Amino acid sequence: MNTLKSLGSIALLSSMIAMPIPAEENTQPVLEKQTNLSASDVAKELANPNTTLGTLNFNFDYISYDGDLPGANGTNSKTMSFQPVLPYPVGDGVNLFVRPNIPIIFDRPVPSKNFEGSGFELGDIGFDAALGKTFPGGLILVGGIVGTLPTASSDDVGLDQWLLGPEFAIAKIFDWGLLGLLVTHQWDVAGDDDFDTSITGGQYFYTINLEDGWQIQGSPTWSYNHEADSDNRLTLPVTAGLSKTTIFGSTPWKFSLQYSYFVEKPDNFGSDYQVRFTVTPVVPLPW
Repeated sequence: MNTLKSLGSIALLSSMIAMPIPAEENTQPVLEKQTNLSASDVAKELANPNTTLGTLNFNFDYISYDGDLPGANGTNSKTMSFQPVLPYPVGDGVNLFVRPNIPIIFDRPVPSKNFEGSGFELGDIGFDAALGKTFPGGLILVGGIVGTLPTASSDDVGLDQWLLGPEFAIAKIFDWGLLGLLVTHQWDVAGDDDFDTSITGGQYFYTINLEDGWQIQGSPTWSYNHEADSDNRLTLPVTAGLSKTTIFGSTPWKFSLQYSYFVEKPDNFGSDYQVRFTVTPVVPLPW
């Protein structure tokens, strides 16, 4: 894999390396018990990283890029990622999460091909397996493993490596909402050995509860590529967003829109800004 191809693949991995897990107060553990809850009650529960509600998350992303490489400025990507979250209770206040994140690429610039569009592709599937625990006083801890599988339909949009590493999240509930931080790290453990991968990433996330199922939320994804030179290591956005939870029939749905501006990004090629629209229906758990 040449340097430009690696650069584009790392940019893609950096944009999906963490799974969105905003947080709030844990209320009802089973969907069938949610029938008498208001949209605001459901919104608070959906924002809980240790929730027992099952969800199907569809994230639609538009990302604009720029950089010092010829042809990098003004390029953009359009992607969709699908992430089912079906928590399994294993103890008092403890839940197991196994969350795949499946990226569908409609179009994205390929650095190794003079930033031509990739066309429709399947990207590398990310996943995590973690245990979440809610403590008295509103403290939430999550710990587990995170990884990436070499499932990309083209070498232009994937690393052709197996990645694996730890993840840890901490969140604190307040009367007005929540603050939290997720940290992950992934190393290459198999696959293409022409280059090394070592990326620390994650999210900082927040929720401010409003009325009638409205929330102000942000869950920006950051990353630090240890194998890049000093001008191309850090990707750091600031993010603001608004979400609305509503109930159609007996099914809660959450809709959110977030805008991210990247205050730090790789000089050669990196994200300039991102718009994410997310649709999340709540689904019954199979167990």
